Amino acid sequence: MVRNEGDRLVRAVVSTPRQEYYHVDNLSEHNIVQLADKVKAQQQHNVLKSLMQRFGCEVIDILELRNHPNSVFTRDTAVCTHKGYVKLRMGLETRRGEEEWMAQVLDGLGESCVGSIKEPGTAEGGDIILAGSVVFVGQSQRTNTDGVQQLKELFNSMSLEVRVAVMPPGRIHLGGAMSMIGRRRIMHCQGVFSKGFFNGFDTIEVSSDAFISGNVICLTEEIVIAEEQNIEVIAKLRHAGVMVHEIDLSEFVKGRGGPTCLIMPVERKEA
Repeated sequence: MVRNEGDRLVRAVVSTPRQEYYHVDNLSEHNIVQLADKVKAQQQHNVLKSLMQRFGCEVIDILELRNHPNSVFTRDTAVCTHKGYVKLRMGLETRRGEEEWMAQVLDGLGESCVGSIKEPGTAEGGDIILAGSVVFVGQSQRTNTDGVQQLKELFNSMSLEVRVAVMPPGRIHLGGAMSMIGRRRIMHCQGVFSKGFFNGFDTIEVSSDAFISGNVICLTEEIVIAEEQNIEVIAKLRHAGVMVHEIDLSEFVKGRGGPTCLIMPVERKEA
Protein backbone atom coordinates (compact mmCIF):
# COMPACT_ATOMS: atom_id res chain seq x y z
CA MET A 1 0.00 0.00 0.00
CA VAL A 2 1.04 3.60 -0.53
CA ARG A 3 0.09 6.52 1.70
CA ASN A 4 2.85 8.95 0.86
CA GLU A 5 5.23 8.99 -2.09
CA GLY A 6 7.87 10.44 0.19
CA ASP A 7 7.99 7.18 2.15
CA ARG A 8 10.56 4.43 1.56
CA LEU A 9 9.93 2.54 -1.69
CA VAL A 10 9.45 -1.13 -0.83
CA ARG A 11 7.78 -2.70 -3.88
CA ALA A 12 7.29 -1.54 -7.47
CA VAL A 13 6.20 -2.90 -10.84
CA VAL A 14 8.30 -2.18 -13.93
CA SER A 15 8.30 -3.48 -17.49
CA THR A 16 11.67 -3.91 -19.18
CA PRO A 17 11.43 -2.72 -22.82
CA ARG A 18 12.18 -5.95 -24.64
CA GLN A 19 10.31 -5.49 -27.94
CA GLU A 20 7.23 -3.26 -27.96
CA TYR A 21 8.95 0.04 -27.12
CA TYR A 22 10.86 -0.13 -30.41
CA HIS A 23 7.98 -1.13 -32.69
CA VAL A 24 6.23 2.15 -33.46
CA ASP A 25 4.80 2.96 -36.88
CA ASN A 26 3.37 6.36 -35.98
CA LEU A 27 5.45 8.19 -33.38
CA SER A 28 3.01 11.06 -32.81
CA GLU A 29 0.08 8.71 -32.09
CA HIS A 30 2.08 7.24 -29.23
CA ASN A 31 3.53 10.59 -28.12
CA ILE A 32 7.06 9.35 -28.79
CA VAL A 33 9.59 11.88 -30.03
CA GLN A 34 12.21 9.46 -31.34
CA LEU A 35 12.67 5.69 -31.43
CA ALA A 36 14.92 4.44 -28.65
CA ASP A 37 18.09 2.44 -29.11
CA LYS A 38 17.24 -1.05 -27.83
CA VAL A 39 20.61 -1.90 -26.29
CA LYS A 40 20.95 1.47 -24.56
CA ALA A 41 17.37 1.46 -23.32
CA GLN A 42 17.72 -1.98 -21.76
CA GLN A 43 21.04 -1.05 -20.16
CA GLN A 44 19.51 2.10 -18.69
CA HIS A 45 16.48 0.24 -17.41
CA ASN A 46 18.71 -2.38 -15.79
CA VAL A 47 20.65 0.36 -13.98
CA LEU A 48 17.39 1.80 -12.66
CA LYS A 49 16.21 -1.60 -11.41
CA SER A 50 19.56 -2.35 -9.76
CA LEU A 51 19.60 0.98 -7.96
CA MET A 52 16.08 0.47 -6.64
CA GLN A 53 17.01 -3.03 -5.45
CA ARG A 54 20.12 -1.67 -3.75
CA PHE A 55 17.85 0.47 -1.60
CA GLY A 56 15.72 -2.50 -0.61
CA CYS A 57 12.93 -2.26 -3.17
CA GLU A 58 11.42 -5.47 -4.52
CA VAL A 59 11.25 -4.95 -8.28
CA ILE A 60 8.53 -6.89 -10.09
CA ASP A 61 9.40 -6.96 -13.79
CA ILE A 62 6.45 -7.83 -16.04
CA LEU A 63 6.24 -8.45 -19.77
CA GLU A 64 5.24 -5.51 -21.98
CA LEU A 65 1.71 -5.42 -23.34
CA ARG A 66 1.68 -6.45 -26.97
CA ASN A 67 1.29 -3.55 -29.42
CA HIS A 68 1.62 -1.03 -26.59
CA PRO A 69 5.03 0.67 -26.75
CA ASN A 70 4.13 2.95 -23.85
CA SER A 71 3.53 0.02 -21.50
CA VAL A 72 7.13 0.53 -20.36
CA PHE A 73 5.72 3.55 -18.47
CA THR A 74 3.88 1.49 -15.85
CA ARG A 75 3.11 4.46 -13.60
CA ASP A 76 0.14 5.72 -15.62
CA THR A 77 -2.08 2.64 -15.53
CA ALA A 78 -3.23 2.62 -11.88
CA VAL A 79 -2.63 4.21 -8.50
CA CYS A 80 -2.03 2.11 -5.39
CA THR A 81 -3.38 3.64 -2.18
CA HIS A 82 -3.52 2.51 1.46
CA LYS A 83 -6.99 1.10 0.74
CA GLY A 84 -6.21 -0.69 -2.53
CA TYR A 85 -5.64 0.27 -6.13
CA VAL A 86 -7.68 2.47 -8.44
CA LYS A 87 -7.86 1.29 -12.05
CA LEU A 88 -7.43 4.30 -14.29
CA ARG A 89 -8.47 5.06 -17.87
CA MET A 90 -5.79 6.25 -20.25
CA GLY A 91 -6.13 9.70 -21.76
CA LEU A 92 -3.92 8.75 -24.70
CA GLU A 93 -6.12 6.56 -26.88
CA THR A 94 -3.28 4.31 -28.07
CA ARG A 95 -2.67 3.35 -24.43
CA ARG A 96 -6.18 2.03 -23.79
CA GLY A 97 -5.98 -1.57 -22.65
CA GLU A 98 -2.98 -1.02 -20.39
CA GLU A 99 -5.38 -0.49 -17.48
CA GLU A 100 -6.69 -4.07 -17.67
CA TRP A 101 -3.15 -5.40 -18.13
CA MET A 102 -1.97 -3.73 -14.92
CA ALA A 103 -5.15 -4.62 -13.04
CA GLN A 104 -4.45 -8.30 -13.71
CA VAL A 105 -0.92 -7.87 -12.38
CA LEU A 106 -2.07 -6.09 -9.22
CA ASP A 107 -4.84 -8.63 -8.65
CA GLY A 108 -2.19 -11.36 -8.91
CA LEU A 109 -0.12 -9.58 -6.26
CA GLY A 110 -3.08 -9.66 -3.88
CA GLU A 111 -3.96 -5.99 -4.21
CA SER A 112 -7.66 -5.18 -4.01
CA CYS A 113 -9.38 -2.84 -6.46
CA VAL A 114 -11.23 -0.01 -4.70
CA GLY A 115 -12.54 1.78 -7.77
CA SER A 116 -12.07 2.59 -11.42
CA ILE A 117 -12.37 5.59 -13.72
CA LYS A 118 -15.34 5.28 -16.05
CA GLU A 119 -15.93 6.75 -19.52
CA PRO A 120 -15.99 9.63 -20.40
CA GLY A 121 -13.50 10.23 -17.62
CA THR A 122 -9.77 9.82 -18.23
CA ALA A 123 -7.04 9.79 -15.61
CA GLU A 124 -3.40 8.72 -15.73
CA GLY A 125 -1.11 7.91 -12.83
CA GLY A 126 1.34 10.62 -13.76
CA ASP A 127 -1.32 13.12 -12.68
CA ILE A 128 -1.76 11.67 -9.18
CA ILE A 129 0.65 12.13 -6.27
CA LEU A 130 -0.13 10.80 -2.80
CA ALA A 131 1.14 12.88 0.10
CA GLY A 132 -0.29 11.43 3.30
CA SER A 133 -3.66 13.03 4.02
CA VAL A 134 -3.43 15.03 0.77
CA VAL A 135 -3.65 13.89 -2.84
CA PHE A 136 -2.33 16.20 -5.55
CA VAL A 137 -4.13 15.79 -8.88
CA GLY A 138 -3.32 17.34 -12.22
CA GLN A 139 -6.02 18.24 -14.72
CA SER A 140 -4.17 17.83 -17.99
CA GLN A 141 -4.32 16.69 -21.57
CA ARG A 142 -4.41 13.14 -20.15
CA THR A 143 -6.67 13.60 -17.11
CA ASN A 144 -9.90 15.39 -17.99
CA THR A 145 -12.46 17.21 -15.82
CA ASP A 146 -14.68 14.15 -15.53
CA GLY A 147 -11.70 12.04 -14.49
CA VAL A 148 -10.73 14.63 -11.88
CA GLN A 149 -14.25 14.58 -10.44
CA GLN A 150 -14.25 10.79 -10.22
CA LEU A 151 -10.84 10.86 -8.51
CA LYS A 152 -12.12 13.44 -6.03
CA GLU A 153 -15.04 11.23 -5.10
CA LEU A 154 -12.84 8.15 -4.71
CA PHE A 155 -10.19 9.90 -2.61
CA ASN A 156 -12.72 11.83 -0.52
CA SER A 157 -14.33 8.50 0.37
CA MET A 158 -10.91 7.56 1.81
CA SER A 159 -10.96 10.79 3.89
CA LEU A 160 -8.21 12.31 1.76
CA GLU A 161 -8.03 15.99 0.79
CA VAL A 162 -7.74 16.48 -2.98
CA ARG A 163 -5.90 19.50 -4.38
CA VAL A 164 -6.22 20.04 -8.13
CA ALA A 165 -3.83 21.95 -10.38
CA VAL A 166 -4.57 22.71 -14.03
CA MET A 167 -1.49 21.87 -16.04
CA PRO A 168 -0.31 24.55 -18.50
CA PRO A 169 0.16 23.74 -22.21
CA GLY A 170 3.20 21.57 -22.81
CA ARG A 171 2.89 19.72 -19.51
CA ILE A 172 1.80 16.14 -20.09
CA HIS A 173 1.40 15.25 -16.41
CA LEU A 174 1.51 16.74 -12.94
CA GLY A 175 4.46 14.45 -12.19
CA GLY A 176 6.66 16.35 -14.61
CA ALA A 177 6.20 19.48 -12.49
CA MET A 178 6.40 18.14 -8.94
CA SER A 179 7.66 15.21 -6.88
CA MET A 180 7.64 14.19 -3.24
CA ILE A 181 11.22 14.10 -1.95
CA GLY A 182 10.23 13.36 1.65
CA ARG A 183 7.08 12.85 3.68
CA ARG A 184 6.48 16.60 4.05
CA ARG A 185 8.84 17.97 1.41
CA ILE A 186 8.06 18.70 -2.23
CA MET A 187 10.13 19.75 -5.21
CA HIS A 188 8.12 21.72 -7.77
CA CYS A 189 8.59 23.80 -10.91
CA GLN A 190 8.19 27.55 -10.73
CA GLY A 191 5.26 29.23 -12.41
CA VAL A 192 3.04 26.13 -12.50
CA PHE A 193 1.18 26.14 -9.18
CA SER A 194 -0.97 28.73 -7.43
CA LYS A 195 -0.02 30.35 -4.14
CA GLY A 196 -1.03 28.17 -1.22
CA PHE A 197 -1.23 24.96 -3.26
CA PHE A 198 1.49 23.39 -1.12
CA ASN A 199 0.36 24.74 2.24
CA GLY A 200 1.56 22.45 5.03
CA PHE A 201 4.59 21.22 3.10
CA ASP A 202 8.19 22.37 2.80
CA THR A 203 9.08 23.11 -0.81
CA ILE A 204 12.05 23.44 -3.11
CA GLU A 205 11.34 25.43 -6.28
CA VAL A 206 13.20 24.57 -9.47
CA SER A 207 13.15 25.91 -13.01
CA SER A 208 10.60 24.76 -15.58
CA ASP A 209 13.08 24.33 -18.42
CA ALA A 210 12.23 20.72 -19.32
CA PHE A 211 9.08 18.59 -19.24
CA ILE A 212 10.72 16.36 -16.61
CA SER A 213 12.25 19.15 -14.48
CA GLY A 214 10.09 18.19 -11.51
CA ASN A 215 10.31 14.43 -12.00
CA VAL A 216 12.37 12.34 -9.56
CA ILE A 217 11.83 9.00 -7.82
CA CYS A 218 11.86 9.18 -4.03
CA LEU A 219 13.65 6.06 -2.72
CA THR A 220 13.33 7.12 0.90
CA GLU A 221 13.32 10.37 2.88
CA GLU A 222 15.38 12.88 0.84
CA ILE A 223 17.13 10.24 -1.28
CA VAL A 224 16.05 10.36 -4.92
CA ILE A 225 16.80 9.18 -8.45
CA ALA A 226 17.04 11.85 -11.15
CA GLU A 227 17.69 11.81 -14.89
CA GLU A 228 21.27 12.98 -15.40
CA GLN A 229 20.30 15.67 -17.94
CA ASN A 230 18.38 17.44 -15.15
CA ILE A 231 21.59 19.25 -14.17
CA GLU A 232 20.17 22.38 -12.54
CA VAL A 233 17.62 20.40 -10.54
CA ILE A 234 20.24 17.93 -9.32
CA ALA A 235 22.48 20.77 -8.15
CA LYS A 236 19.64 22.54 -6.35
CA LEU A 237 18.50 19.38 -4.59
CA ARG A 238 22.02 18.57 -3.42
CA HIS A 239 22.44 22.12 -2.16
CA ALA A 240 19.26 21.58 -0.13
CA GLY A 241 20.71 18.44 1.45
CA VAL A 242 18.97 15.85 -0.72
CA MET A 243 21.02 12.82 -1.80
CA VAL A 244 20.62 12.47 -5.58
CA HIS A 245 21.50 9.40 -7.62
CA GLU A 246 21.72 10.56 -11.21
CA ILE A 247 21.34 8.01 -13.99
CA ASP A 248 21.04 8.13 -17.76
CA LEU A 249 17.45 7.59 -18.89
CA SER A 250 17.82 9.39 -22.22
CA GLU A 251 16.20 6.55 -24.19
CA PHE A 252 13.01 7.04 -22.18
CA VAL A 253 13.08 10.81 -22.47
CA LYS A 254 12.67 10.05 -26.19
CA GLY A 255 9.32 8.53 -25.23
CA ARG A 256 8.41 11.66 -23.22
CA GLY A 257 8.96 9.86 -19.92
CA GLY A 258 10.93 10.64 -16.78
CA PRO A 259 12.10 8.47 -13.85
CA THR A 260 8.75 8.14 -12.04
CA CYS A 261 6.99 7.20 -15.27
CA LEU A 262 8.92 3.91 -15.35
CA ILE A 263 7.69 2.57 -12.00
CA MET A 264 4.36 1.63 -10.47
CA PRO A 265 4.80 2.02 -6.69
CA VAL A 266 2.86 -0.80 -5.02
CA GLU A 267 4.16 -0.45 -1.48
CA ARG A 268 5.89 2.27 0.48
CA LYS A 269 6.62 2.32 4.21
CA GLU A 270 7.48 5.11 6.57
CA ALA A 271 11.26 5.12 7.05
